[in-house]
Amino acid sequence: MQTKQTTTPKIYVACLAAYNNGRLHGVWIDANQEVDCIHEGIQKMLKSSPEPFAEEWAIHDYEGFEGLEISEYESIEGVARYAELIEEHGEAYVAYASHIGVDYATEEGFEEAYQGEWESEEAFAEHIADETMDIPEHLQFYIDYEKFSRDLFINDYFSVKGDNYQMFVFRHI
Repeated sequence: MQTKQTTTPKIYVACLAAYNNGRLHGVWIDANQEVDCIHEGIQKMLKSSPEPFAEEWAIHDYEGFEGLEISEYESIEGVARYAELIEEHGEAYVAYASHIGVDYATEEGFEEAYQGEWESEEAFAEHIADETMDIPEHLQFYIDYEKFSRDLFINDYFSVKGDNYQMFVFRHI
């Protein structure tokens, strides 16, 4: 089950000429669109600035990125990519990117590593055992899933806790 965010990823882009002169001038822009469209929104905001010759801008706020941090001078290409991946994969992508680093968190890597959302590492280990082992019914009560999960998560898997007490599980790739 995938958690769906309630807010579309957006950035608040501010005109630095206005900001440096004590004025607030900026606009919220939907980040889940083509890079060129975001740049057009920024240029439109700069053209309507109360300061003449406004050219520089910065991201002063953001929302809907599920806890992923966006820097003041994040590239628009990066912002659009994060927004697209968050829209598609939700909090699970943010958990993955936060763990391995956003610079390394490609969509291909995420899709290859992501094993789903589980109540615990032990629940995941029980699932793996059920899917990959033929355990006779009379021996199932003797399996120590806590120890099995500990072994799985030493080298082969990692987990990240989500906001709703769920566990996102990923395979090391």
